[in-house]
Parts: sequence; C-alpha cells; structure tokens
Amino acid sequence: MIRTRFAPSPTGYMHIGNLRTALYEYLCAKREGGQFVLRIEDTDQERYTEGAVEVIYNTLRIAGLVHDEGPDIGGPYAPYVQSERKGHYLEYAKQLVEQGTAYYCFCAKERLDELHKENETAKYDRHCLSLSAEDIARNLERGVPYVIRQLIPNGKTTFVDAVYGEITVDNDELDDQVLIKSDGLPTYNFANVIDDKLMEITHVVRGSEYLSSTPKYNLLYKSFGWEIPKYIHLPLILNEKGEKLSKRRGDASFEDLLAQGFLPDAIINYIALLGWAPPADNREIFSLSELIGVFDVSGISKSPSKFDTQKLTWLNGEYFKKMDEDEFRKLAAPYIQKDNPKLYSMVKSRISFLTEITEKLDFIDNFNLPDTALYTHKKMKTTPEIALNALEAAEAARDRFTDFTNDKLYETLTNIAAENELKNSQILWSIRTALSGKPVTPCGASELMEVLGKDESFDRLGKAIGKLRQEAAK
Repeated sequence: MIRTRFAPSPTGYMHIGNLRTALYEYLCAKREGGQFVLRIEDTDQERYTEGAVEVIYNTLRIAGLVHDEGPDIGGPYAPYVQSERKGHYLEYAKQLVEQGTAYYCFCAKERLDELHKENETAKYDRHCLSLSAEDIARNLERGVPYVIRQLIPNGKTTFVDAVYGEITVDNDELDDQVLIKSDGLPTYNFANVIDDKLMEITHVVRGSEYLSSTPKYNLLYKSFGWEIPKYIHLPLILNEKGEKLSKRRGDASFEDLLAQGFLPDAIINYIALLGWAPPADNREIFSLSELIGVFDVSGISKSPSKFDTQKLTWLNGEYFKKMDEDEFRKLAAPYIQKDNPKLYSMVKSRISFLTEITEKLDFIDNFNLPDTALYTHKKMKTTPEIALNALEAAEAARDRFTDFTNDKLYETLTNIAAENELKNSQILWSIRTALSGKPVTPCGASELMEVLGKDESFDRLGKAIGKLRQEAAK
C-alpha cells in the first residue's frame, strides 16, 4: 500500500508551496487507495511558534486533506510529534555509532565558528573522528556536550527521482551532517529518515530544494539496511516577481488567501496546477475528488511555476458560477441587504469575490442620480439628448408595463424603441444608467426594473428625466 506523509514544521505559516506538497502527497496516496499521514516535525525548537499546530490542522481541514494517521487520529506511533519521541531517535543514532557509520563530536561552538570564518562553505574537518574509545568514554562520563555526526563514506551515491530522473552525487561533496544535536533532539534530516521508516512511508513527496540532501538520507537507509522509499521532488513555486515564495517577502499564506475572499476549493484547484499538467483536454477546473481520479506523477514538471493572482482570481469566479444556488445564497447572504432571489442570480456569475457584491448592488439602497456624461456611450450610440428621448418614451408608456418580469419588460422596452425610431441599445443603455446611476452594473435594464419594481423604477426614471431636462435647458 502507498503511504505518504505531510511533515510540516510548526512555524505558524502555511505558504502555498507547503500546501501544494501536502496536496500532491494526498493525491498520490488516494489515487492508489493508499494512506496519507500527518507528522509534526518540531525538533527545531527555535522556530516553533505558539498556535502553529492549530494552523496546520485548520489548513488541512479547510482544504479537505484529511489525514488517515497522525496527531488526534491515533495509530501505532500516534501522536506523530517528533519532540515527544526524543529518546527514540538517540537509540538509532547510537546504533550507527556502534557500527561505525556515525561518531561522537565534542567540538565546541567556538571551534566550529572559527572553521566557518575561514571558509563558510567548508565541511566539518572530522576533528573528533580520530578520538579513541577511551577519550570518548571519558568525555561522556564528564558530561561534555556532544553531537552525533553521520560518517559519509567515500564513493558516489545514485538515486532515481520520479520527476528529475537519475541523479548521481560525489560523496566528497557531502558534509558529515549532525544527526543528534547537543540538546538531545534529532536534526530534521535524521528524524525524517527514522520516522519515514517506522511509519512505513513508501513515497516521499517534497520540494526540489531537498534533492541535495537526498544522498545523505539514502546513506542512512543503507547503513540501517532499510529499503529506500520512492522520491518525488517538486519544482519551486515563484511569486509574481520571479522570487521563491517566502513569508519574509510577504507572500500570501493559505490563511491570507482565505481572508482575501478566495474559496478553499478554488485555491486547492489552482495550486494543483502549479507544476502539474492535467490530461491534455484543456480542462482546468477540478474538484478534489476529480483530482484524485486524474492526478499522475508523470504530469509534474521540472520547471518552476509562477503564482499568478489573476489566474486564481479568474478561477475563483468560475467556482461561483458553478456553485449550487443554495450554497451561494448562504455565502452571499451577509452581503445582500434584500433577500431577493433575483439579486443572488444577478451577481452569481459576475463576481470573483463575495466582497464585490456590495459594490455591485449598492445602487439598490443608495441611489444617486447619474452624471449626465454617463449617458454618452459611443458603442451604444447614445448621448444625453437621445437618452432623454428614450426615458420620456418609456415614461409615456408606463401603463403598458403590466407584467414586470424580465422577459416581458425587455419585450416592452424594445417595442417602445422601435415605435420611437430608437435602437434597442439606446433605450436599454439609457434606462440602465438612469436606474443605477453607475457606469457598470451586474445586469441590464429589464433585470434592474424587475428587481426595483414598478414604483421605484418609474420614480427613478422621473428624477433622471428631470435632471436631463435641466441640463438641456442650460
């Protein structure tokens, strides 16, 4: 069975790259009927942020990425929180020391700092590798602070990645990385390997920045005699300036996007397309269940992808268009003052964010007579003079407006236009402008009349006529 894991650090921030990794891990597992595991990797206590674990839980819950094992779920190793398994990792590190693939290092921080001053890219010089067993025992007995380092062997390490293919690294380029820190906690790299093995993770999905660390992981697997998992490294996501996504640069997190009005389903749909190409049918809109059905690792690109807010905005609007009427009404209700079904259908296909509703419908309760200049529209062949003729013709035919439904209103208005030698666009544009007082509305003249009702519609038309007459008399 395929088992993937999402292993975030609780830093209080879930940027889009993190969430995409979780999504791809989820899709990889669920496509094959496998399991998706959550693990909290909090061994770096300096980066720990209060409340960050809740951010992780809430993000996955809202995104619909339900984990099968991990914190608050149960299982043979639950909860999967690394800081609660401290002694567990030390046992494995000591096993490596005993078999000669790791060693104690007692170097003081000051000595290591001096090494880096001389050469910032220099590897550890293996000063402690030559210590005798007696020296090591004496230091341990005296309580001298130590770390445990991995001993990188000579030779080369080759591995195959599902996205980047076969990669070979000369071991001389690898440093003897720390496995256990002086505080007794494991480093990310070491705990990562131990937990992946114990949790029977079969497929490791992560960002391409971890490609350079993979040979070290594989050497650890080899030292323990464990099977190496399949690797799927993901391309970078760049912001709109072409830089790597970063909290420090102010790039949006999942929570930020929700606060801006993006729908969870639209966000998930969009980030699925950041670095992955769906089947060649030009389709771009997928529900999470549909993504499970079509996702394939072979569609993942090697090239970085760019986060495009305009594309996400478009997709958000498409989700409103596809949304069930009842669901949309629940979401839009706080933004619509009058509970008129027509208002919901009026804006549903014309918004990208719920917050746009108020602006689009503000003319209903906060009407202002339009500036005369608004009646001028080259494409509609309309001027204030033509608009006045059109509005007067409609007002004169008030008694003919007996059926105030959209279709009948449209029919009556176009008949009046023909009778008065006006183009349809001239009467419709003029009435739409007079009723709304705005250059842009979410619907046309007949729809506006239906929403406002007969009395309000003709009251506004009368006021608009009065203003146009005053301007014409000047």
